[in-house]
Amino acid sequence: MIEKAVGILGVGSFVPDKVVTNHELEKVIDTSDQWIVERTGIRERRIVEPGQATSDLATKAAERALQDAGVSAEEIDLIIVGTVTPDMFFPSVACLVQENLKAHKAAAFDLTAVCSGFIYGLITGSAFIKTGTYKKILVIGAETLSTITDWNDRNTAILFGDGAGAVVLGETEPGYGILGTNLGAEGAGGDLLKVPAGGSRQPITEELINNKLHYIHMDGNEVFKFAIKVMGETVNKALAEAKLAASDVTCLVPHQANLRIIQSAAKRLGLPMEKVIVNVDKYGNTSAASIPIALDEGIKSNRIKNGDVIALVGFGGGLTWGSCVLRWLK
Repeated sequence: MIEKAVGILGVGSFVPDKVVTNHELEKVIDTSDQWIVERTGIRERRIVEPGQATSDLATKAAERALQDAGVSAEEIDLIIVGTVTPDMFFPSVACLVQENLKAHKAAAFDLTAVCSGFIYGLITGSAFIKTGTYKKILVIGAETLSTITDWNDRNTAILFGDGAGAVVLGETEPGYGILGTNLGAEGAGGDLLKVPAGGSRQPITEELINNKLHYIHMDGNEVFKFAIKVMGETVNKALAEAKLAASDVTCLVPHQANLRIIQSAAKRLGLPMEKVIVNVDKYGNTSAASIPIALDEGIKSNRIKNGDVIALVGFGGGLTWGSCVLRWLK
């Protein structure tokens, strides 16, 4: 039996209206616009308003992806949401999105792989379609990292933002769509990037809140070293599966964590920055949302065209990483 070709039928994204610039952060923490830009490439980020939750952003992005694909909510068989900032422990964001969209035919679940979450979701969804289990799947990366960020911590407050991106997966023409993938994890590095409290190990107490253990804690230097090593490695593995070389890549769409990491990954792959989608300056690190937001912007700006070879790559807490190589057809 010939394996089904699975591709992206539509893309959409959504970010909150509220903008927080580096100059605004200068007023509340010991930092400067120049320091932030030089070390991260970030100039501003989007932040949710009070009462605005992850499922709200995810639903908006999903609606735009469905419209772009020309697919109705009733046609969706499965909804996968990559997130570490759900509205609540349960029900899942995916179930909330299902109800918001009235996609009542769809199964739904959340997936936790932090900044690699969208890639994990994309590869998981494609497997369901290849096996014939489902025909059309919504994969969403959505985060409200502002809700778990300590805005008095100069090491993390400068990095994170909120947003959502979504794609509709389905069958496509042979030779197009997803050609190669790679996923990985290194649990031994879990302590490098984590939210210590709020789960079963340390249920929330007043003392833990006072110690700010319900916020993101990160060893930035170690995460940086891990990222610049793994980004190129995972893309090369996905390219090998696709029987392609880095020189075949038309456009690299990386996780938007830090401009220096992105530049290092491009250099290791031998790709000029002209082939790399970068929007970290506008949105900061939006975790699982960053790759689909960047992909959407790349398509809307005509930087990605039919026949192009696209490499998507992310890394995140866990530690986790993943990449996906596809030939674009829309």
